[in-house]
Amino acid sequence: MAAPNPRDTSVAKISDAPPGPTAAPLPPAPGGERDDGVLSGPYRALSIGIVSVVLLIAFEATAVGTAMPVAARELDGVSLYAFAFSAFFTTSLFAMVLSGQWSDRRGPLAPLTTGIAAFAAGLLLGGTAGSMWLFILGRAVQGLGGGMVIVALYVVVGRAYPERLRPAIMAAFAASWVVPSIVGPLASGAVTEHLGWRWVFLGIPVLVAFPLALALPQIRRRASGPAGGTDAPASSGRRRIRLALAISFGAGLLQYAAQDLRWFSLLPGAAGLALLVPAVLGLLPHGTWRAARGLPSVVLLRGVAAGSFIAAESFVPLMLVTQRGLSPTLAGFSLAAGGVTWALGSWLQSRPRLEPHRERLVTLGMLLVAVAIAAAPSVLIEAVPAWALAVAWAFGCLGMGLVISSTSVLLLQLSAPEEAGTNSAALQISDGLSNVLLLAAGGAAFAALGGGTVAHGATAASGSHPAAFAAVFLPMAAVALAGVWVTTRLREREP
Repeated sequence: MAAPNPRDTSVAKISDAPPGPTAAPLPPAPGGERDDGVLSGPYRALSIGIVSVVLLIAFEATAVGTAMPVAARELDGVSLYAFAFSAFFTTSLFAMVLSGQWSDRRGPLAPLTTGIAAFAAGLLLGGTAGSMWLFILGRAVQGLGGGMVIVALYVVVGRAYPERLRPAIMAAFAASWVVPSIVGPLASGAVTEHLGWRWVFLGIPVLVAFPLALALPQIRRRASGPAGGTDAPASSGRRRIRLALAISFGAGLLQYAAQDLRWFSLLPGAAGLALLVPAVLGLLPHGTWRAARGLPSVVLLRGVAAGSFIAAESFVPLMLVTQRGLSPTLAGFSLAAGGVTWALGSWLQSRPRLEPHRERLVTLGMLLVAVAIAAAPSVLIEAVPAWALAVAWAFGCLGMGLVISSTSVLLLQLSAPEEAGTNSAALQISDGLSNVLLLAAGGAAFAALGGGTVAHGATAASGSHPAAFAAVFLPMAAVALAGVWVTTRLREREP
């Protein structure tokens, strides 16, 4: 693991820092039970609770894509379809920063419970909406909740688990997406067909009660209260909230411009960039854009990996359907194995024997990602079997499992206790922003070379030219290859 330089006392490890002033000391394991795993006695209830929260969020995220077209059609809102996705994204960006500030100053319990309540309220609002605009409002409320929950969970992990157990709990988070990624769309389709799309949204809030009952008492005992050293002036927190609003509005304007490709769209696009650039520079660690060693490179790598891979993956089913004649179901199943290999990669990085080689694992992971993206357009050649893409993508997902979980572990290790929330928010902003920016760039290149009209996640197009797909995958492979270089800068230079 890329540990902070032991001779540099300016960066403290969370595991070495004292608990916050209101955090209760950890009780000894009952009956002499060893606390040698995330499911051992002292951590069992907390681990099951927070992993169950992630599992339910994963089911919602994978199921909503199946129900959304039916909802838009019934609400006469097909023309507003894309805004149901962008509303979630833009509000989540603001909520990530808010949750980070809140967690650092008061502890993660309040933002976590507020985020789960907002997420459930958004689901209820969307499930009962009588118009498309009310449905979009529900998605925006969901985004607020989702943004708060993900950052607060990172702070919980940083405070409640010793450093040696954090890779394992991050691997459990990744594994929570495997079953939903395979079962979620099928279950959502069955519910939508037999009960109606509204029950896809209304059924999940009821299920949240169980993980909350398990996790919240443990979070109150182990991770409540402010971290030591939270003496930053209130004006700094207010400035970050203002920057969060700017980044949220800026991202929303950019998405609007990307969805309406006309000369008039240059105005909101330029306004979005004017808001976005200074806000991003203010919210990410200093030196992120030049890949400064240590924490800035960890945050940058997260964006490079997530943005390049997700932007490329969005075009995989479309390429298989339009260029190789596969059915949408078969094209979707070509990505199913990736959920398993992603979890496998996350599990591998959590092995104690591989701990001293974490940087090499991350480098290997980014190489696998770059090769998988570069190999994807080979199926445009008729002689290459379509299943070759599924194999390549499985290896790419293995690499993503190594990279994404490792960046989460490294971020918590390189963050002082009072900065865990702020830095976790920066990591998520890098992830989310890179997704939308690289997907917008890929979509523009795709359309310019005759790719047809691209809807959310590249789910629809007609008359796509093969060169349009190459114009997406090859630049994304180059971005991933640049990420290989960033992996060499995750460790502070030894004096």
